[in-house]
Amino acid sequence: MSKLKVGVLGATGMVGQRFLTLLANHPFFEVVAVAASPRSAGKTYREAVDGRWSQTGVEIPAQVADLTVQKVDEVGSIVDKSDFVCCALDMEKDAIRDLEDAYATAET
Repeated sequence: MSKLKVGVLGATGMVGQRFLTLLANHPFFEVVAVAASPRSAGKTYREAVDGRWSQTGVEIPAQVADLTVQKVDEVGSIVDKSDFVCCALDMEKDAIRDLEDAYATAET
């Protein structure tokens, strides 16, 4: 059985980091996209969370450490490579709803 491909929105925040630790080495899921704010976009995940990794006693999962962080509004690119996304965004409620709607309606 092939793994489901997952994108994580808000991947550099505390909840996003937790999602990634739970998904690492999971038998059914493979993280293929990490997305965050423009401040983190373009960096490797490891660079983006340098000094901000909050998962005590757990290292950055090797599977995501070298993924390039995308901006959360790069909907098409993330949807194209993912079967579904997990949302851990820390934004205004209306902005999150609009972004989640964009992902939901972009489903292939």
